[in-house]
Amino acid sequence: MLVDGVARAKSHRLSGGEEVAFEPPRPAASGLVAEPMDLRIAYEDEHLLVVDKPAGLVVHPASGHTTGTLVHGLVGVAGGGEEGRPGIVHRLDRDTSGLLVVARSTEAHRRLERLVRRRKLERRYLALVCGRPRSRRGTIEAPIGRDRHDPTRQSLDTATPRDAVTHFEVVELLPRHALLGVRLETGRTHQIRVHLAAIDLPVAGDPVYGRPGELGLERQFLHAARLAFPHPMNGEPVETESPLPPDLTAALERARA
Repeated sequence: MLVDGVARAKSHRLSGGEEVAFEPPRPAASGLVAEPMDLRIAYEDEHLLVVDKPAGLVVHPASGHTTGTLVHGLVGVAGGGEEGRPGIVHRLDRDTSGLLVVARSTEAHRRLERLVRRRKLERRYLALVCGRPRSRRGTIEAPIGRDRHDPTRQSLDTATPRDAVTHFEVVELLPRHALLGVRLETGRTHQIRVHLAAIDLPVAGDPVYGRPGELGLERQFLHAARLAFPHPMNGEPVETESPLPPDLTAALERARA
């Protein structure tokens, strides 16, 4: 603190008429620093945005990923929710591409979370699987949790089961694969990958639950192709779609050959 241009202790008593200069306290740092990121935005308004996440991008900071996440690319844009992951109400695996809704305020985040709990967020994926389904459509209803023997995996063999429901239908039958449309009713970690592997239809290219390197893939063939929901603030329908990215399009063509 400066009093008439002279540094004084905080305990210095003013007599009146002095000129006082001081530096206000700085707000506590959030720990997140904005990083430039080229992101495709499928929908945006003052309350929320829908991001078309590329494969390889982690959604929020975690152990081993303290920078370079989607959250870092949205600092100053996203808001609400937990510290360190502002705006996030659901997530996609690092190597799953596609659509993700992000809140821009605390109120929008609260209302989006309510839509998720009420299962009003329509999440549809495209998945290329190894093998051919025994039916044109089906529902997998099997609880998922951390694997009893391998903590890095999710599994049906778990001591901490959580309800999980996945619906699928055949989009295209191929010689040794099938392209499925998949709809999530719940959103557990690795849910689609675990459920499809459990019925002997592992996702092509999946390095954990499927066949790594299948069809030349460097990641799982899983893409969040459609996201639809009633707008959390006004109830109007929000419908967004994302085309297959080039690496998955190329693998699909190889599967058709």
